[in-house]
Amino acid sequence: MTRISKPLGRRMFMAVAAATAALFTLPAAAEEKADVAAIYTVPVEQQWVSRIHKALKAAEAEGRITYEFSENVANTDYERVMREYAEADKDLVVGEAFAVERAARNVAADYPEVAFLMGSSFGPAKPNFAVFDNWIHEPSYLTGMIAGEMTESDKIGMVGGFAIPEVNRLMHAFMAGAREVNPEVCFMVSFINSWYDPPKAKEAAFAQMDAGADIMYAERFGVSDAAVERDVKAIGNVIDTAGDYPDTILASAIWHMEPTIDQAIEDVASGDFEAADYGQYSFMAHGGGSIVIDESLVPEKVVEEVEATKQEILNGMFRVNVNDEEPSSDC
Repeated sequence: MTRISKPLGRRMFMAVAAATAALFTLPAAAEEKADVAAIYTVPVEQQWVSRIHKALKAAEAEGRITYEFSENVANTDYERVMREYAEADKDLVVGEAFAVERAARNVAADYPEVAFLMGSSFGPAKPNFAVFDNWIHEPSYLTGMIAGEMTESDKIGMVGGFAIPEVNRLMHAFMAGAREVNPEVCFMVSFINSWYDPPKAKEAAFAQMDAGADIMYAERFGVSDAAVERDVKAIGNVIDTAGDYPDTILASAIWHMEPTIDQAIEDVASGDFEAADYGQYSFMAHGGGSIVIDESLVPEKVVEEVEATKQEILNGMFRVNVNDEEPSSDC
């Protein structure tokens, strides 16, 4: 097991020296905060990235870290920005390496004393490249149950960003939940090949509604806007947008990045950070995933059925299958 042995990076020596010098003049030496940076390829308002940003801002507000970030970083600039943060002696660098895996891993290898925690479809790399993902397939299954019960046309539309494992597994879990309660349901699936293009997602949603979809799986921003215009119900993903789309969002599968970030910060501070897969902290059992339901829109009987399945998941009595293959339309 390879660990980063310096709890807070190369600044620790100077911090210890300063604390020693002030020992007889200060009541107590202040605990040093971990210095954290994040790199995002999209705006921090984007669904997926917003959850990471929210968790890091919470840790900053609690006084446990200092935090700075770069957003809208082009893939061609990603390696440069990573190196700049590493050269600045950050303790922990967080980001998404999906489109820049090789470059990100090369940077991490060049700075073994810096901890890297990156969203990735692949595994960790010793000594300091840890990975995470939004494993919210469990609440996605539960939202699928609601969609399957609520559809009247038995046609559900699904608009995703890219057909990568992180998106595919959530779609498949949603589809499995819907089929569990409604074997007659079918799906229209499309990908816009962008992480942030609301107009394109909106147009894809309109096309599926024109073909008969009466419930939309809003994996991307823009889908719920289309649902509002057509008076169609929608299922949210990653964040709770019910307040922005009243009387439209039946339920949402929520990703909570706080358990992942909190564990990484704790590991860095204690010197126990290692090349590991932090994905488990997105599971419902760790508080990394949850479901929110608009009970004014969803019948009580359906809510009770979903809650019962949720409890089975939490009790370890039911496991949602993981399928990373690209989903396809069957309507």
